[in-house]
Amino acid sequence: MIKFKMNRYVTHKRLKGFLMHLVLVSVAVTCIFPLVWMFSSSLKTQDTVFSDMSIFVNNPKWGNYCEAWTKGRFGTYFFNSILYTTSVVAGVVFFASLAAFAFARLNFPGKNLLFYMFLITMMIPIPGSFIALYVLLSKLNLINTRLGYILPQINAGLALAIYLLKTFFEEIPKDLEDSAKIDGCGKFGVYWHIAMPLAKPAIAVIVVFNAMAVWNEYLLAMLILSSKSLMPLQRGLMVFQGAHITRYPLLMAGITITVIPIVIVYLLMQRHIITGITAGAVKG
Repeated sequence: MIKFKMNRYVTHKRLKGFLMHLVLVSVAVTCIFPLVWMFSSSLKTQDTVFSDMSIFVNNPKWGNYCEAWTKGRFGTYFFNSILYTTSVVAGVVFFASLAAFAFARLNFPGKNLLFYMFLITMMIPIPGSFIALYVLLSKLNLINTRLGYILPQINAGLALAIYLLKTFFEEIPKDLEDSAKIDGCGKFGVYWHIAMPLAKPAIAVIVVFNAMAVWNEYLLAMLILSSKSLMPLQRGLMVFQGAHITRYPLLMAGITITVIPIVIVYLLMQRHIITGITAGAVKG
């Protein structure tokens, strides 16, 4: 009787696991298929993009990518997106880590008030501040400039980054900080040599989330940037789409160019994202 119950339990557990994996595989397929179809369509001709429904193209037209890259100025857009993404991510990590360390390890008047003020900004949607932001940037002569596009995005990423890093910095043992001070480290030394290395999982999460947000950003670029030489990929893609809206293979090639880099970054950093989110949830 006990053996029968055990076998029944094992069978039920296996069936439950099979159904769970089946659901996850189905969700994964629905997410991946549009990307595969996009890439496949980018290798077809204008005549076959609607008539040939196969995923694997017999005679791939790799020249679509060259034409999209040259005619669509994707080289300029690509450089701009890399510059903006790198600058924003570096700015968010630098300023957020300093602020989070101060909130977690230092005592100063109004510390809690300032921290909650940062958290409150997470409740304000970015488009809701566009009017005030545009007026401010206009008065500072930062409209249609790289700096005017970078600074608001650094500001938008600070609140969540400070919250995540503060959680990690608070978990640093006091004895470890005291040992560093005995060895000659000041407050900045503790921050740089102790706190930052221990917070690598949280930093990885911040890097990936902000990189994806900046790389895919469109509304702010449409509001601030009008020169094609300053546009990031997503804004440039819309300009390219307007000029080649009926040439679907070229349009799909342009979209693929914008998608591939951030997908690669996500795949490379996936393990760190899971580690950072899990650690943050446990410590929170």
